[in-house]
Amino acid sequence: MRTIIVTGGAGFIGSAVIRHILTETDASVVNLDKLTYAANLDSLAKLSDTPRYRFEQADITDRAAMDRILATYQPDAIMHLAAESHVDRSIDGPAAFIQTNIIGTFTLLEAALAYWRTLSAEAQAAFRFHHISTDEVYGTLGDDGLFTEETPYAPNSPYSASKAASDHLVRAWHHTYKLPVVTSNCSNNYGPWQFPEKLIPLMTINALKGKPLPVYGQGTNVRDWLHVEDHARALWTILNTGVPGESYNVGGNSERKNIDVVTAICDLVDKLAGPLASGQSRRSLISYVTDRPGHDARYAIDASKIKQELAWEPQETFESGLEATVRWYLDNPEWWEKLSNVYAGDRLGLKKAAS
Repeated sequence: MRTIIVTGGAGFIGSAVIRHILTETDASVVNLDKLTYAANLDSLAKLSDTPRYRFEQADITDRAAMDRILATYQPDAIMHLAAESHVDRSIDGPAAFIQTNIIGTFTLLEAALAYWRTLSAEAQAAFRFHHISTDEVYGTLGDDGLFTEETPYAPNSPYSASKAASDHLVRAWHHTYKLPVVTSNCSNNYGPWQFPEKLIPLMTINALKGKPLPVYGQGTNVRDWLHVEDHARALWTILNTGVPGESYNVGGNSERKNIDVVTAICDLVDKLAGPLASGQSRRSLISYVTDRPGHDARYAIDASKIKQELAWEPQETFESGLEATVRWYLDNPEWWEKLSNVYAGDRLGLKKAAS
């Protein structure tokens, strides 16, 4: 029975990965999480008593803690998802992104390398360090074209720059020290348990409350949307069948303009919860606000490599995944209502550049 350490396992994507491992495989999981504002152990509450699950509250920048955890659990793989991830927050306060995403990844790599060197030759060959990253490291696209694994890095936000740096560190630890790593870069995730600072949960919750729906700029920015459970399946596939030293782009084949995502949410909430008290559609709540500084115009993933080489492709369409997601938020108000003391839905990312 293998043991997998998942860093950031109390986060949105990390918890989906843990749920997948515990329900679909016989592996054991160690959830390693600092428990920052966006972490939520409620997403794993139904599985927390599983004998194959352990939780360790620790910071990936703490080398002593990383050494202790690796020595204690003797993992066969590390799936590294711990990261600060919200672009708007990185504009207001980039320091946390540098600390966690760059220094944290470096510290974890150093601990993993030291641990890996203690293993037998057979265990070294089987070990994997899976680094999970974002398509935002590639920068922005025009009206056509797709990000491939060979697309040059051109990050435009403090968040994407910090993730690009961590990708390069992981690559260097493989080529210099031979640590067996795989890397994946994903498009925008959505699904249940997502912290409500992100577009889809924020718009869904605001629509339910009858609050304004602020759309950046003219809403023409395009993203490729990937359901988090499809992503979890992809990550498990990459961990088990990916080639060391290779990277894999993971996308949902679901490009949409932001405004089209918001109107689809409005229509679904109207359908599932009824119109506003005034009788109006929730589309009437949409307002256009000052755009995000340096807002990338378009992201789109070419996921042909993972499909052709590892036989993975998304199971959800955007329509099926979005409806399931909106239904989940409608059915679980107790989860997101108690987050209002952490995040009240206020606009972030408006900090002025230094003159």
